[in-house]
Amino acid sequence: MENSLKDEEVLLLSLGDPSYFNILVDKYQIPFLRKVFGVIRNKEEAEDIVQETFVKIYTNARKFKKQEGIEFKSWAYKVLMNTSFTHYQKFKKIKGNLEYLDPVLYDDIPEHGSNDFSLASDAKREVSAVIAKMPEHLARVLKLYYLEDKSYRDICKEEKISTPALKMRLFRAKRLFEKLSTEM
Repeated sequence: MENSLKDEEVLLLSLGDPSYFNILVDKYQIPFLRKVFGVIRNKEEAEDIVQETFVKIYTNARKFKKQEGIEFKSWAYKVLMNTSFTHYQKFKKIKGNLEYLDPVLYDDIPEHGSNDFSLASDAKREVSAVIAKMPEHLARVLKLYYLEDKSYRDICKEEKISTPALKMRLFRAKRLFEKLSTEM
C-alpha cells in the first residue's frame, strides 16, 4: 500500500505518524546526495545539507500545498537547492568570496585572515568566463534561479515564458555550464 501512495500523501501521513517520513527519506536521499555533491563536491558537506533539507521538509510539511505544476518533488528539490545556497553563502562569509564548488580550490583555501585573494579572483573569473560563453537566454535564467533565488513564477513572468519552457531552459543551461566548465 505504501508504494502506491503519492509523495504528497506520504508527506501528509507523516504529520500524524512520523514513521511515514522514512518513505520519503528512502526515496530521495540518494538523488539528493547526488544533486548536492554535483554542486558542492564535498561529501560531508553534502550529507549535512541533505540532512538539513529533510528536517526543513518535515518541519514545513504543513506549508506544502499541491498546486498545478508544483509537485512534492519540485518543492523538495527547491528546498534542497535553497539549503545548498544558504550553506554556500555561509561558507563565503567565513572563507571570503571563494567558490567552494571545485575540490581543487576547496583544498587550497587560505587560512582565515590571509591576504591571498588570488583563488577567489580565479574562481570568479572562471565562472564569469563560462557564463559569458553561454547564450544570453540560458545565462540569464541560470543567474535568476540560482544566484538571485527567484521562483519559477517570477522568472516566467520576467522572461515571458511558460513553466515547462523555463524548466527546459534551466536544464539546458545547467548542462551547458557543466560542459563548458569542464572544457576550460
